[in-house]
Amino acid sequence: MISIREQHYGLNVALYNEFTLEDFRLFEEALMNISGKVHRPDILLDLSMLKDFTVDMAMEQLRFVRNHEDDFGRIAIVVDDIWIKLGAHISNLLTQQHPKYFDDAASAQAWLLENASEPAG
Repeated sequence: MISIREQHYGLNVALYNEFTLEDFRLFEEALMNISGKVHRPDILLDLSMLKDFTVDMAMEQLRFVRNHEDDFGRIAIVVDDIWIKLGAHISNLLTQQHPKYFDDAASAQAWLLENASEPAG
């Protein structure tokens, strides 16, 4: 399940239980939509309640990130599960993205808000 909220800096996205291809399609649509409103939007991605993801979603995510890695600004990832964190790190090794990891959503949002007036990059 996925929850997506637009913010002035970009998107806040929270994932619950399993991240499926259908969830990813919603995420992808929201990213493309916000890109039309905010230049290089920042993203808060809360994976703290994520339990699993599907292989088809993971493959689609890699394809999307490779095709759009210069379209987005800073990425704040909230994660506390070591295996989900490892999967996120491996995914990031295959792209040019360098997200910052946080233990809680409040810290991640504070980081995005404190730097919201600075150019993304």
